[in-house]
Amino acid sequence: METTVSANTLVIRKSEGSNEQIKLDYVAVKNAAMTLRAINHKLRQQIVKLLEENKRMNVTDIYVKLRLEQSVASQHLAILRRANIVITERDGECRARWHVRAQVALDQLEDLMRLLIGHEAARDLRVRLT
Repeated sequence: METTVSANTLVIRKSEGSNEQIKLDYVAVKNAAMTLRAINHKLRQQIVKLLEENKRMNVTDIYVKLRLEQSVASQHLAILRRANIVITERDGECRARWHVRAQVALDQLEDLMRLLIGHEAARDLRVRLT
C-alpha cells in the first residue's frame, strides 16, 4: 500500500502499480467529524428538533421550552453554530433568533459518506435522509 500526503489531501493506493486509490480531503473529513460530534448529544438533538419544529426561536424560548439554564442552552447552541448546523439572525429588537441549517449539515455528512463508502452509496443515503 502506497501513501501520498499533500497539504489537504491523503491519497492511498490499494496496491503497488494499482490505479485504484482512496483520496481523503482533510477539510471535508474535519467538517463532517465536527458535524457528527455536534449532533451526537441528546440535548443538542433536542435543540435541533425544537428549532426544526418552530423554524426560528430566541435562546430564551429554547431554554424555557427545554427547562435548561440559559448558559447551558447557549453553550450547546455555540457548539451547533461552530458545526454550521444552526445560525443566528438579528431581529429589530437586537435579539438573536436561531434556526437550523439542515442543508449544510447534510452536505457535510454526504461528503464524509462519499469519502468512506463511495459516491453512489452516499447519494442513496442522502435520498433516504431527506
